[in-house]
Amino acid sequence: MWMAGSDRMSWVQHLIILPILLPLLTGAAIIPIDERERVTKGIIGFCSTALVFGISVFLLNRAGGFGADAPGAGVYLLGNWPAPFGIVLVLDRLSALMLVLASFLAMAAQVFAMARWHKAGSHFHSLFQLMLAGLNGAFLTGDLFNLFVFFEMMLAASYGLLLHGSGQLRVKAGLHYIAINLVASSLFLIGVSLIYGATGTLNMADLAMRIAGLSGENRMLMETGAAILGIAFLVKAGMWPLGFWLPNTYSAATPPVAAIFAILTKVGVYILLRLSLLFFGAEGGNSTGFGQAVLLYGGMLTIGFGAIGVLASQAMGRLAGYCVLVSSGTLLAAIGIGGPDVIGGALFYLVSSTITICAFFLLIELVERARDAGADVLAVTMEAYGDGDEDEAEKEEGEAVPGTVAVLGLCFCVCAVLLAGLPPLSGFLAKFAILHGLFDPENAGASAITGAQWTYVTLLIVSGLAAMIAMNRIGIRTFWNSIEGTIPRVYLIEITPVLVLLAACLFLSIQAGPAMRFMDTTAKFLTEPQHYTGRVMSAPQVGKE
Repeated sequence: MWMAGSDRMSWVQHLIILPILLPLLTGAAIIPIDERERVTKGIIGFCSTALVFGISVFLLNRAGGFGADAPGAGVYLLGNWPAPFGIVLVLDRLSALMLVLASFLAMAAQVFAMARWHKAGSHFHSLFQLMLAGLNGAFLTGDLFNLFVFFEMMLAASYGLLLHGSGQLRVKAGLHYIAINLVASSLFLIGVSLIYGATGTLNMADLAMRIAGLSGENRMLMETGAAILGIAFLVKAGMWPLGFWLPNTYSAATPPVAAIFAILTKVGVYILLRLSLLFFGAEGGNSTGFGQAVLLYGGMLTIGFGAIGVLASQAMGRLAGYCVLVSSGTLLAAIGIGGPDVIGGALFYLVSSTITICAFFLLIELVERARDAGADVLAVTMEAYGDGDEDEAEKEEGEAVPGTVAVLGLCFCVCAVLLAGLPPLSGFLAKFAILHGLFDPENAGASAITGAQWTYVTLLIVSGLAAMIAMNRIGIRTFWNSIEGTIPRVYLIEITPVLVLLAACLFLSIQAGPAMRFMDTTAKFLTEPQHYTGRVMSAPQVGKE
């Protein structure tokens, strides 16, 4: 723990609670401000998120940074009660990474929303801040009950954000989303209750230490609770067939909401990664490896389902929704395979794919702004019957491409390369890192590649091919053979977040070496849960030796 002495708490340690406290206080503070002052509320919200981002980057460096090879972690004892009796916040490499990613995407979505979308309904910025507080709390919490509290805070705010802007399709998708997540929340409580009944604790570190010594009946009860808990998170992660709701929901949301929702799906992946390695890792006793087969095969089915959906999608919003499923399936299957090398590549993929999908959701609205509602259907009809070929042949050569269309087209091409996993950008490097982890003969746990793992490799390649085909097809219709021929009006405040997100992917590609070293070290300590449990259980109280 980062302590300046046993009798007082270092100011650095207080920073651990700020990613939760700042957006929570900001969201509450701007509620009384009149809705006609949305710009003021937006500026306050953005400044708060930017401050959280700066704090998160600082905490990331303190938790290990890009040059250290230590399991750096900070433990914050709320109420000064020792673990496992009190509420504990734990910051390590993984949680710090997720904090940075969440706040970075939140800033981009907020800036984009301030152009027009925050005017579509009431209390957009308050709901956004409250969702961010719940999101950060889920990453930092060290016990299952408070994970439920932060999870529900995040979901409650997301309900309002999804319905923001109203409209028949949005309300219909929002009601489905609420009903499904209420069921998942009920499963969450049931699972937590069974785990507590079997172990007598909900502190994650304490649970990890007790699981190996459970008797037969208690072990069965605990594993049953863990399975039910896992279903709740798999619903959020979008694993097939539990993710049937996701493409419709994400495509119906307003662009900035869909963009930040890209990381909500990764909350389920984060928790599954955290708990599976902490509870059922190398020190899990007879429960070691519990649920890994479900994650592996469920993840592969999700990749296959998502790839089919990508190919079948005619609208860009649904295409992006199915790309979210492919991303989740890739990560779930990687967790099921396990091993620090594969997990390290999966973490790199998590960051790259989440940023890319966030940028793509924002870009879609800009690209489709000048298109008619039935343009995609008409384009399919023209492809089937060949109408318009003669007109295309008669067009004059050497037509100038408007600057706005050129910028949007370039951004679309970058998104296509990233989603398809083509070199040289981070999408390709992430998939290559996962495959390297599978085939690396120097891996300490290396063994013969199984049939399931070969299937996973095939699905990674096929899903990339599907994304490339779908993006090429839609790109040609939109930029090369557009029916409308009109130029969308795009403001600087709207295109800037897209450019920044794609620039982040480019930076990640250039700095792939340091980034992968950080991911590999993070994965290494995730697969060695004694580092986590030791620091949490030995965290001293302030003023006591």
